[in-house]
Formats: sequence, structure tokens, C-alpha cells
Amino acid sequence: MRIIAGTYRSRLLTAPAGMATRPTSDRLRETLFDVLGARIQGAAFLDLYAGSGAVGIEALSRGGARTAFVERARGALKALRENLARLGISRVAQVYAMSAARFLRAAEAAQPFDLVFLDPPYEASEEYEAALMLLENAAARWLVEGAVVIAEHRRNQRLKDRYGRLEQTRLLEQGDAALSFYALAVAAGERTR
Repeated sequence: MRIIAGTYRSRLLTAPAGMATRPTSDRLRETLFDVLGARIQGAAFLDLYAGSGAVGIEALSRGGARTAFVERARGALKALRENLARLGISRVAQVYAMSAARFLRAAEAAQPFDLVFLDPPYEASEEYEAALMLLENAAARWLVEGAVVIAEHRRNQRLKDRYGRLEQTRLLEQGDAALSFYALAVAAGERTR
């Protein structure tokens, strides 16, 4: 596993041992960041179910301002912390050793996020709905205006088009994986003329 582009391009990352954590492939990460393009510059990035931190670290490498990593598995946390220390980027990274649901219910964001990436274990399908609904319910606390939420999932696992006000805006499929992009829909009373 390596960083694809930016400041830390080609640097290798440690992955947790075993099969409990499934890293996002280099190819899918490249597709994700190609789609995000210039949005990543100066962005506050939230990496839920962070695993080794490859996606959040890629965001920092490409010009993101800060990343919050949320992970609860011990092996993944060890690999994540090693990766941050090896790259010397701990000052722009916060690691939260807890479940995504606990983080979204309990923590207060110092400032909301521009981009949120979530990649729960594929077999934990209930995690998608829980995380997306928690984000939507506390959107003012977690999301800046115009924020994008991206969920990685199995290609054959369809996520809903809508989770409260979070509305799917794009679906990209690649190999066995897919990326669903969400944005907050503007309520009818909030529209300007």
C-alpha cells in the first residue's frame, strides 16, 4: 500500500495484519481523489472507519489542511499511528480510538468537515445507515455548507438514494467496489429566489 500523489507520493504505508481490515485499493483511492480534484486543497477531512489511514493520509498528501481519523480496531490503530509518525504528520491529524457511531454521537467537532469518507466493513451493512443518519442528524455540527460525504461499499450493495437530507449525487463503480457521493439537499424553505 502506498500514497499515490502529493507531498508523500510513493511512500509506503503499513497495513494491519490479518484480514479484519480491508484497505481501499490504490486504484479506487486514485479515482476518489481524481473526482474530488481541487476540493481537497485546504479541506478538513474526516476518515471514519479509518483502518490504516490510507485515505485520510492521501487527503493530507494532496493538500488537505487536517484529517480526523476514527478507528476502534487495535491492529488498525497501531498501523495508523505508525503511518502518521513515520510521515511526521501527527500535527495535522487527530486519532479517535472509538467507533464511528460513538464519535458522531459524543464528540464535538472543533470545526466542521468539508469532506467525510466512510468505509465500514462491507459485511456490516447496518454501519452505513447508522453513520449516514448520524451525520445528517447533526449536519450543522459536522458538515460545512457544500460538504461531500463519500461511502465506499461493495458494488452489488446498493445504498439508499437518501438518508434524511443527505442525498446521493453520484455513484462510481470500479471492480468489486463502489463509491456513493452524498450532499445535503436544500430544504424547500431554505431555497433562495
